[in-house]
Amino acid sequence: MLPGRRHELILRAVRAEGSATISGLADSLGVSIATVRRDLVTLDEEGLLKRVYGGAASVEDRDEPFADVAAVRADEKDAIARRCAELVKDGETVLLDIGTTAHRVARQLRGRTLTVITSSLAVVEELEAEEAIQLVLLGGVLRRDYRSLIGFLTEDNLRQVHADRLFLGTSGVRPDGQVMDTTVVEVPVKRAMIAASDQVVLVADVGKFPGTGMSRVCGPQELDTVVTNAAADDRTKTALRDAGVTVLEV
Repeated sequence: MLPGRRHELILRAVRAEGSATISGLADSLGVSIATVRRDLVTLDEEGLLKRVYGGAASVEDRDEPFADVAAVRADEKDAIARRCAELVKDGETVLLDIGTTAHRVARQLRGRTLTVITSSLAVVEELEAEEAIQLVLLGGVLRRDYRSLIGFLTEDNLRQVHADRLFLGTSGVRPDGQVMDTTVVEVPVKRAMIAASDQVVLVADVGKFPGTGMSRVCGPQELDTVVTNAAADDRTKTALRDAGVTVLEV
């Protein structure tokens, strides 16, 4: 498992319970205690958690998992976002998912003449000052920790709109190309986004391979393009290409 992916899983584990032991993290990740210790040093230095004797604790006053995940592999996500922005043509209607990489795609769309539809408050904040962009915020129930809107209202709104292109986030992509998510309540919204879009572009950095997540969002046949920096994951790329998906590596 690559370091970035371990860091993301460690942050989730610590946040879920408030703390975690080194031995427990090593067992769940399938790595050595020495590896976990090095990871905790890195995450502590970045201010994402607090090292304590025998393990780690969540940082006080950090109540946004979105911010925690956004800090992981930031440069890689920016590279993917720049490549995604190159796919967008002026005048298009673009649908942006709630993920941190999709948020970075929004940043790369500044200055363009577009319509952007989203359920992400982070995307709204990123683009609200862009006068050339018509910004459409989907309704729904607020998930404060993830800065997103969910629920039947969001899904109903998506049935009333149409997008030329969707930039879809994921918790992970399985070797057979199945797109997964760890957050069950987000899955119906993601499926509704796919149904509302002519083209689906999955944004997935190297930490999303191999995939994790208990809920299936879609199969590879529902994707048009994957933008990734996962150059070493040949098995998954083969499955995607066999399904007719264009894989763009950055």
